[in-house]
Amino acid sequence: MRNRVQMLCVAALLLIAPAFAPAMRGQAPEAFTATASAKSKGKTHTAPVRIAIDALSSEAEQKAVMGAVKSGGTPAVKDALSKMKDLGTLEVGERKAPIRYAFSRPTGSGRLVTVVTAEPLLHIGSHLPDAKPKTGYDVAVAILVLDHNDAGHGELAPAAKVKTNASGAIVVEDYGSAKIWLKNIAKAK
Repeated sequence: MRNRVQMLCVAALLLIAPAFAPAMRGQAPEAFTATASAKSKGKTHTAPVRIAIDALSSEAEQKAVMGAVKSGGTPAVKDALSKMKDLGTLEVGERKAPIRYAFSRPTGSGRLVTVVTAEPLLHIGSHLPDAKPKTGYDVAVAILVLDHNDAGHGELAPAAKVKTNASGAIVVEDYGSAKIWLKNIAKAK
């Protein structure tokens, strides 16, 4: 769980790195496929994932989202995202939500892509009698770690809270207790 929080925290920090955005502007629409995979009670559950990105967020949108995280956490982020245009779709199984924030940052051998929706995709475990309340888990976050061929892996938080920790870093907290990995990410043809 700690590694997951660390990875989501690092990826969420990319929300604040607009200096890399100009290099990605003008990029053609792109789509990715992957398999969401999570283990629960000794069983592995999978679902197909499709992420279609029509455009990346502007510098002004990046600043608005970052300001919202710092000023009011998930409710403020949800409000900011609700005022932004759709930039694509995040689809898991038969559930689909519009992407309102999309950011791509170059890495040493590829890039890191972060997408956020203004609504959750799924509250995994919500049917269980001892499930946590749904309140506040109002966005979905997907993080794609891609190599130079746009293939890779990542993580998915289908219902998440976003906030800052004591040191000011952005933290993504997933509703579910099982880590959801994105495996076999590939550019869609």
